Amino acid sequence: MIETARAYRPPVAKVADEDLERLLLIRHFELTLLRLFEQGALNGTTHTCLGQEHVPVALSVLLREEDFVFSNHRGHGHFLARHAEPHGLLAEIMGREGALCGGVGGSQHVYHERFLSTGVQGESLPVAVGVALRLKRTDPGALACVYIGDGTFGEGAVYEALNMAQLWRVPLLVVVENNGIAQSTPTSAQMSGTIAARAEAFGVRHHRIATIDIADIRDEMRPLIAAVRQNSSPLVAEFVTRRIGPHSKGDDTRPEQERLQAELTGWHRVYGEAFPERFARIDARQRDLVARVAAEVAARPAVARGRA
Repeated sequence: MIETARAYRPPVAKVADEDLERLLLIRHFELTLLRLFEQGALNGTTHTCLGQEHVPVALSVLLREEDFVFSNHRGHGHFLARHAEPHGLLAEIMGREGALCGGVGGSQHVYHERFLSTGVQGESLPVAVGVALRLKRTDPGALACVYIGDGTFGEGAVYEALNMAQLWRVPLLVVVENNGIAQSTPTSAQMSGTIAARAEAFGVRHHRIATIDIADIRDEMRPLIAAVRQNSSPLVAEFVTRRIGPHSKGDDTRPEQERLQAELTGWHRVYGEAFPERFARIDARQRDLVARVAAEVAARPAVARGRA
């Protein structure tokens, strides 16, 4: 078991335009969803990844087309980091023509070109193990990447999946977005021990990352992901992050100071201050893009529903 941690520090490398574009696309997509919800334009609920966008963006260039990506209820950023298709995703969420899954998946259940998300807590990990086993046999070098949160470690399926992943030696990358709170319950109040120790119990390699620097994340993860592919062995990569919004829409019970600290130390503030002119230019462009996407999708007819 390997566990390392790097303390937070501002980015030192000049972030690429394409990374800023993807980060800010996700940020404005999520903000737009919240506005649409307030306007009554969305059915059901919505869970945003505000504050956590850097994790899937950093990992996106380390994943290959043949890899599978499994996501959860907070998965819009995971999808947009994998597929820059905001029109199709928003159409799916709004139930409009051009929806990725015909409008039946909505915000949480999306299946598109080796990307699958689910709103069922802990469901994706055992499925990812099965897919990883198949990849090991039929497509050597490919892997299954699955995103879960710290709260998902309260599900027994996680431990069954980790056990099988190690026994079967499958190419599985488990990305834990540890934002310190499970819905409205602080991790300290619902989890004893550590994620590292839980991975160690199954002999699964663990790596902890506390930086928001995309270049640093890639430098750390590149050899680890290569080992998952070459050795067909599972890895638990734990990212220390903070969401800046509520669990869903308004259920944020954290103290005001904690919410403020999450914003002050988040990638959006840090990158904005490090590269103000370029950041502002790309931010405006992505804000305008998402506004146009929202207007165009909202004007589409609703998905035709067949009779039951």
